[in-house]
Amino acid sequence: MLRLVKRLLPWLLAALLPAAAMAEDSGMPKKLLVGLLPGESAPTVMRLNEPLREHLEKALGIPVELVVGSNYAATSEALRFGRLDIAYLGPVTYILQSRKVQLEPFVRPTHAGVGPTFQAAIIVPADSPARTLKDLKGKDIAFGDPASTSGTWVPRYMLAEQGLVSGRDYTLRVLGAHDAVALAVASKKVAAGGISRPVFERLLKEGKIKADRVRILEDSPAIPEYMWTFREGLDPEVKEKIRQAFISLKDPAALAVFRAQAFIPCVDSDVDRVRTWISVVSKDHPEDAVVNAK
Repeated sequence: MLRLVKRLLPWLLAALLPAAAMAEDSGMPKKLLVGLLPGESAPTVMRLNEPLREHLEKALGIPVELVVGSNYAATSEALRFGRLDIAYLGPVTYILQSRKVQLEPFVRPTHAGVGPTFQAAIIVPADSPARTLKDLKGKDIAFGDPASTSGTWVPRYMLAEQGLVSGRDYTLRVLGAHDAVALAVASKKVAAGGISRPVFERLLKEGKIKADRVRILEDSPAIPEYMWTFREGLDPEVKEKIRQAFISLKDPAALAVFRAQAFIPCVDSDVDRVRTWISVVSKDHPEDAVVNAK
């Protein structure tokens, strides 16, 4: 009997080991820490991404925690210093941080008709006399987070292409989030604002801003989509499991926040055009690319 117990003991212990310990033995972290950018209020970001969290937890077999940074730099810094395992970074945030550490993008959302791209827009009050971007000269223009691709950098690039430079031709107002920009424009606290086109459309759909209060003055060129990015040093086998968890995602609720048909693989060179736009803006304000990388 004793011999039988000794023979069965390893099997019994294996069956009783908690999932976290099993994960640790395989290189998987005890808990996956997932970083999100505060494009809107933290509670809104958490609510919208809860279906994704549930999917990842089920697919990976470990607890998954969503972490919304206090600003874009906080999220990217946390990834840079290993306090997050993966993070969803906009092209500008990714580019500025990857100058300091070896980050690895692995998937991005793709959409019907436009592929893995989205747009920014510059919006104005509905009754604004502005008809072109040049009409915004001398005005106050609101932007989101200083490191936001669609909330700051691309709108500033659009203005720069029309010869308008912040501090010289218009006053830049930093409001921190897309919804704050939309509300400021709708209430005429500023003459215009830069915003993510998908967020703008959702705010209209949810009734958080009224369609008769704002209008789009100009859309941006197609922007390469945000990228899910690994921290440096994550185990290769773990990275592949996470990658497959995203690529296999079919849940409409989890995909909805990204307006995505699916997640597809991506690489660093996918955001090269954004590097060109950063250089245009940085030509007149080189300090911004340094400050926003911190």
